[in-house]
Amino acid sequence: MTAGQGSSGNVLAAICSFFIPGLGQLVQGRPFKALIMFVLAAVLWIIWLGWIIHLWSIIDAALFKPRG
Repeated sequence: MTAGQGSSGNVLAAICSFFIPGLGQLVQGRPFKALIMFVLAAVLWIIWLGWIIHLWSIIDAALFKPRG
């Protein structure tokens, strides 16, 4: 059984991404997306734009809708 958007699983994933960008995607079983979020945030934090990817990671985890 998969949980839909707004589920407690998505809330937990968004909270995880709040602390570490990409962790929420990893919790949701999306390792490639998690890696992209983590690497982009890490690279962009060097030039103070990492917060953009960090926010994107949180929103993406919160709004994720599993297929099927």
